Amino acid sequence: RFIAKPCAINLGIQDSGPHRAQPNAILEKVFTSITKSPDGKRLEGLSKQLDWDVRKIQRWFRHRRNQDKPTTLTKFCESMWRFTFYLSIFSYGIRFLWSAPWFWDTRQCWYNYPFQPLTSRLYYYYILELAFYWSLMFSQFTDIKRKDFLIMFVHHLATIGLITFSYMNNMVRVGTLVLCLHDASDFLLEAAKLANYAKYQRLCDAFFMLFGVVFIVTRLGIYPFWILNTTLFESWELIGPYPSWWLFNGLLITLQILHIIWSYLIIRIAYKALVRGKV
Repeated sequence: RFIAKPCAINLGIQDSGPHRAQPNAILEKVFTSITKSPDGKRLEGLSKQLDWDVRKIQRWFRHRRNQDKPTTLTKFCESMWRFTFYLSIFSYGIRFLWSAPWFWDTRQCWYNYPFQPLTSRLYYYYILELAFYWSLMFSQFTDIKRKDFLIMFVHHLATIGLITFSYMNNMVRVGTLVLCLHDASDFLLEAAKLANYAKYQRLCDAFFMLFGVVFIVTRLGIYPFWILNTTLFESWELIGPYPSWWLFNGLLITLQILHIIWSYLIIRIAYKALVRGKV
């Protein structure tokens, strides 16, 4: 409200929404109760009932559908908030983990487990991440509805489950590695969205391509060969399997499946961008 909105206005992003459909009680009832995209038979029936041309009714439904879509200003403000958080938490995580021994040697995650001290910096890192993902879980139902609503809901559930479970079992060392790895690409995607809303196409393309490279390297390269390797094999070797080991790794593998799905979508978008010349 006080930072993102003025920035958007300075960039020339207007707060005006799409063209509003003219009030009509009959069409509004059909739109809210029956269908938002009527077929040909229903259009003909409405045309006779209202004495309107079919094209005029189609135009009304199109305007009515667009009326519910959020404005570019709203989307810009949401992305700017997420960009600010992801960049801040990633910077904090890298600064904290740079001096942590388990950042350079993942076997350190399991030495003397579970009797590992919980430092204040590690505690705040965990609490901030958990609070943010809980806020995403709740706000997803009120924020801008997107096509990946269901897959993001599963992602938030798995993330909250992992953060809570690893904290309760004092697996916070490997947990910090997972958190930092996931934050590495998220702020780049939000930066690409901001550039897109501001109509800086080349900057948008550059950020998106950089995001795609970082995402695929971290989620399909570093994550399975660094994170899953230590949780599946090094932990088995150093502390052995235990009941919660299966649940912990099950959640981590669920994330990996989501990574593969998203990587496919990113590669498909990148391919289309190369063909069309823009994202």
